[in-house]
Amino acid sequence: MPEVRYAKSGGVNIAYSVVGDGPIDLAFVPGFVTNVQLDWEDEARGEWYRRIASFSRLILCDKRGVGLSDRVSGVPTLETRMDDLRAVLDAAESDRAVILGVCEGGQMSALYAATYPNRVAGLCLFGSSPRWLWSPDFPWARTRDAWEQQISTLESTWGRADDDADEDARADARYERLSASPGAVAGLLRMNIEIDVRPILRSIRVPTLVIQRVDDRFADLSVHGARYIAEHVPQAQYLELDGSEHAPWLDENADLVFDEVRRFAASAWSEHPAERTEPDRLLPLSLDRRMLTTILFTDIVSSTDKAAEAGDLRWREILGDHHSVVRGELERFRGHEIDTAGDGFFASFDGPARAIRCACAIVHSVRELDLEVRAGLHTGECELVNGKMGGIAVHIGARVARQAGPGEVLVSSTVKDLVAGAGIDFEDRGVATLKGVPGEWRLFAVVGSQ
Repeated sequence: MPEVRYAKSGGVNIAYSVVGDGPIDLAFVPGFVTNVQLDWEDEARGEWYRRIASFSRLILCDKRGVGLSDRVSGVPTLETRMDDLRAVLDAAESDRAVILGVCEGGQMSALYAATYPNRVAGLCLFGSSPRWLWSPDFPWARTRDAWEQQISTLESTWGRADDDADEDARADARYERLSASPGAVAGLLRMNIEIDVRPILRSIRVPTLVIQRVDDRFADLSVHGARYIAEHVPQAQYLELDGSEHAPWLDENADLVFDEVRRFAASAWSEHPAERTEPDRLLPLSLDRRMLTTILFTDIVSSTDKAAEAGDLRWREILGDHHSVVRGELERFRGHEIDTAGDGFFASFDGPARAIRCACAIVHSVRELDLEVRAGLHTGECELVNGKMGGIAVHIGARVARQAGPGEVLVSSTVKDLVAGAGIDFEDRGVATLKGVPGEWRLFAVVGSQ
């Protein structure tokens, strides 16, 4: 059994283990709940881990709130879990890794690969779907009522075994009790069904393999979701297998799953090996790259009238104070200032929830200067060339900001779908046509943020 270690992520201790000393770093991102110590008591799972570790440095971790990681209030969002994974990889001195995401762990893995392509050698997804909740354009998923019924049943039976249960059932119940509370499990599932990563799939630019069992009995919609992922991630490989088991280490084709993971990891790693250097592991903005980014635009409402009223000298002082406030909030929420034009700011973030909270903080703070600003946000793939950021996502972000009213933070539906569980409330502002951008866009106003 490997040593359990802890990585600090925003003050929270994340439990992790490193197994094996192979040339490939492989980070396993499981779905649902885990326990990095108890996992080894399961013979099939433990043996599968050992086989993966035979050709790699296998990095395992428990998400915050479950397993051996710190218990926290609320449910960890995708963005928070990305921060946790990055903290674990830093602690394990892994600059670049192949990411293996299973079930709902695949959603976070996909977002991580799109956001930090410089840290991902390859992305392998097993039993994953970009969305778990029914919608008119995703009709094979379960309805909200069906999910609520399943969640209620799971919460009431979690960690329990009948008096006449066999040894395996009792072991499963013990694992559940020692890995998460019933309330934590219910909260996690309710957050998961609100997530939709479909809009970001085309932004994944790393080698990708999607593996799916056709009759997966646990996630019955996974086959449709897996096919959707494979069709929308550029140049993704897709492998569909017989079988009904949801865990990759189960079913009679578990050996084939292992062989495909090993083949893919070796191929992806040979294309993008890690350098394992100690300096900053995130590429600086001066380098050219494509990445998923949350774009923020702000500008002062009625700035021309206010400038005329204040006069040139006083207006320059007001603008200076405004810029100091905005830059202070950008620093607090880990935003990058990309450009400033007159009274407007253009900034980028590696997490949409931080971007929203930064925008709300800016709106609130500048009121002390007797100013109102409007803000707009969008998440999409951007191109970074010589420190300059461009791409259609930038244009969308700018157009969303122009739709915002005084003191309003307006976001695209893409942003809203990525911050499930973040304690941010929205009001639907309906569908808008954004000048110069194809199609119609549903926009939401931020009305509350915890």
